[in-house]
Amino acid sequence: MPAYTCSCCGRILDGLPTDRGYTLPDDVWALPEPERTEMAKWDSDLCEFGERYFIRALLALPFLEREGYFGWGLWVEVDWLVFERYLALYDEDATAERPYPALVANQPEGYDQVVGARASIQFGTATQRPTIVMPLDSGHQLAIDAAGISSKRYHQILAQIGAV
Repeated sequence: MPAYTCSCCGRILDGLPTDRGYTLPDDVWALPEPERTEMAKWDSDLCEFGERYFIRALLALPFLEREGYFGWGLWVEVDWLVFERYLALYDEDATAERPYPALVANQPEGYDQVVGARASIQFGTATQRPTIVMPLDSGHQLAIDAAGISSKRYHQILAQIGAV
């Protein structure tokens, strides 16, 4: 059985990866370490970079031929009011909240330019990351993949991220 090293915890796990996450939004990650530490505040869920606000969320690509999904752990940029609302509901079940506008803040490997693309963020329960929804009419391959991926497409994604 194949195995891979988890990029978050460093453990060797059986099987093929079913997710890929980003530590920070691309604009923040691109800063040299001393500047990043000085100019941004972040944890594993939230990032504040000057007057810019980011929330880490999940874009699920459901498998068409089996149970489950491949998850992109992406950051989205939101305005201050959305960020503030998320903070207020952080420890609560916020699934009844309406979706809020967001912009994709990471460039997943193997996709055309998607940073800055329109999306929406749907808050979850206190134990779930929010989810990302990309409008299908955006034409982005990432939005198309979010409607469901075949085993062949999953394998292509694994190759793009260097997992196979």
